[in-house]
Amino acid sequence: MARIVYVESSGTRHELNVPEGSTVMDGAVRNGVPGIVAECGGSCACGTCHVHVDRAWIARLPARQEAETAMLEFSDDVDATSRLSCQIRVAAELDGLVVEIPVTQR
Repeated sequence: MARIVYVESSGTRHELNVPEGSTVMDGAVRNGVPGIVAECGGSCACGTCHVHVDRAWIARLPARQEAETAMLEFSDDVDATSRLSCQIRVAAELDGLVVEIPVTQR
């Protein structure tokens, strides 16, 4: 398990233990974190799991793949820290990862 911190645009924090091998999106959906809609179920086809990764963590993640970058082009409030949470695989090295949910997804 890795502890993932989800921060709503209101500042409300959800600190959850998410199983390794699952995704950051899975952890949010299974625990009812508001703002992570995940309409496509994690197939990188909708952008409704868009998050901003805390800048302290962004360099620790694998680079975006082409499909993720293309899908983010259709999302609002995209910046250099934007990721689709369905594309972030949870591993022990991500214990403490902080992601912020954009206000535009609410």
